[in-house]
Amino acid sequence: VIECKKPQDIVEIILQGTKNRKKGSHDLNKDSSRSHSILTVYLISEFQSGGESYKKYGKISFVDLAGSERLKETHSKGGMLKETGNINKSLSIFGNVINAVIEFNEGKTKFVPFRDSKLTYYLKDSIGGNSKTVIIGNISQSYIQMNETQSTLNFIQRAKMIKNKTKIKLFFIGNKLS
Repeated sequence: VIECKKPQDIVEIILQGTKNRKKGSHDLNKDSSRSHSILTVYLISEFQSGGESYKKYGKISFVDLAGSERLKETHSKGGMLKETGNINKSLSIFGNVINAVIEFNEGKTKFVPFRDSKLTYYLKDSIGGNSKTVIIGNISQSYIQMNETQSTLNFIQRAKMIKNKTKIKLFFIGNKLS
């Protein structure tokens, strides 16, 4: 956690994170990201109301997921092959968790396997908690990538089915909770 006092501080953190992100090259992409990337910004606002002091806490997570890859098309070998397997497994678990959250909200299951991956555990309050979530899918206009594009659109369509009930929680500054 790094405290930021001005917007430039956040920009510097983003640039450092970009430098640290692992990339690789294969037959389909010369700059393929080999890892997911998450930037979480914690916000605290203080205000007065009715003579009392309150704090509101917020959290915004910006998540860039590494894309799924078909091994037949990338011709990955060695370490890249293992990374591709890990990326695809992580994305598959993420999809399973989204399905489980939808079923949980519909009363069809009592358990969501957030702990099945570090990614879903970290994002559990964003996926199924007291939050609003926006997903942007990166798709290709190329006919060659039609299957990947369709898969991405199907994923987004499932994620849109999650309906979280959000509410603001206020905290007194001091020891009392409201």
